[in-house]
Amino acid sequence: METIKLRDEYIKLGQALKAAGAVGSGVDAKFVIEDGLVRVNGQVEYQRGKKLRAGDVVTFEGNTIKIEE
Repeated sequence: METIKLRDEYIKLGQALKAAGAVGSGVDAKFVIEDGLVRVNGQVEYQRGKKLRAGDVVTFEGNTIKIEE
């Protein structure tokens, strides 16, 4: 499980995927999100700009990313 510590109030989904190393670039993040391959708190998420806050959990290709303060 990868953990991302927030520096601000939130981090956007595409940025979180890049920060965790789950994708190589913002373009890659855009495509995997649009294809419905990413879940936020168990729900498929299609918005790259979805704001993630402390306590949110992202899953993608068997990887889990937890957002913490």
